[in-house]
Amino acid sequence: MEEAIAEVEVLKDSRLIVWSLKQGKKLYTAGYFGKPLGVSKPREEVFEAPLILDPIEGVYLLDKGLIKVVSGLERRDVSLDELQVVARETLEGFDEKFRVYSDLRERGFVVAPGIKYGCDFAVYQHGPGVDHAPYIVKVKGGDDELSASEIVEAGRLATTVRKTFILAVVGGDEVKYLGFKWWKP
Repeated sequence: MEEAIAEVEVLKDSRLIVWSLKQGKKLYTAGYFGKPLGVSKPREEVFEAPLILDPIEGVYLLDKGLIKVVSGLERRDVSLDELQVVARETLEGFDEKFRVYSDLRERGFVVAPGIKYGCDFAVYQHGPGVDHAPYIVKVKGGDDELSASEIVEAGRLATTVRKTFILAVVGGDEVKYLGFKWWKP
């Protein structure tokens, strides 16, 4: 296990914050983890703001030993199991989303929250500020249904923002990906 890059405080809403600017920059440049508070389009080390991590990133980084998570005024250490409980309480479908996030990260992609695209993740080949995210990803469990209107909605959105829509289906021990690319004949 690698040495922790940053000490992170868990907030009541399950987000995590790196107060140290130096540690935040180091974590961000280690793999484009998190987002500097109040900075819409950060450039690698050109920001002077605390770094905010979402629960999925926090669990991933804690599992990898790249962060230490603390809570409260007493700065009590938060274990991986405790952080997973917090994430499950605040994020619907956490386990499936975490599996997809981890799988994409292990494949070398940079994965960011996709809320502004109406999906679970925006996926970059190189990183924000370096390239545009070519993919948006929606996560579904193996037993979840997908309606025709959801497919049409996803297609319209992906076409509007010029991205490939990827459906990530988590079932058993694997994640399967189905890409939708729309074209005009």
